[in-house]
Amino acid sequence: MANVLVPLAEGCEELEAVTIIDLLRRAGIQVTTASLEKGSEVKPVTASRGVVLIPDTTLDNAMQESFDMIVLPGGLPGADHLDNDPRIHQLLKSMAEQDKYTAAICAAPKVLAHASLLDGKSATSYPGFIDKMNLADTQISSDSVVHDGKVVTSRGPGTAMDFALKLIELLAGKDKRDEVASGLLWQG
Repeated sequence: MANVLVPLAEGCEELEAVTIIDLLRRAGIQVTTASLEKGSEVKPVTASRGVVLIPDTTLDNAMQESFDMIVLPGGLPGADHLDNDPRIHQLLKSMAEQDKYTAAICAAPKVLAHASLLDGKSATSYPGFIDKMNLADTQISSDSVVHDGKVVTSRGPGTAMDFALKLIELLAGKDKRDEVASGLLWQG
């Protein structure tokens, strides 16, 4: 079974975070959510619209485990908090070096860009983020979901279902993706 890390930063976009976590778990994928709190004490995370999320663990604890994928929810200031945390950049670079998946949605693809993971790739984000970063070696797309090698990016809350279903397809196969989509009555 695949194992996925979803870091939850204060001010993350709750629709994206919950959709990713929910759909991956529906597919039988092990999902670990982690707050950016230092140490081992788990504290609630307040998302951008005031929804309170309870992470499974802290990032410090999660960094002791091995994951097949790391998925960054967007939202502001959540994506900024992810981008300003050197542990996130360390994890992203480590995942890339191990040829494992990195994924981000909405404003969070800028974190991948700052970690140099979008160099030579096609990617997308919420309008005004990576397209305004002057990424000379990145092909910017307006597609809902962009999958290039081991990097997956998506546009925003309205694309979260398609994004999560793509992640399921990559980790568990098209049949599992179709099964989850069918159970959700997804028509997309």
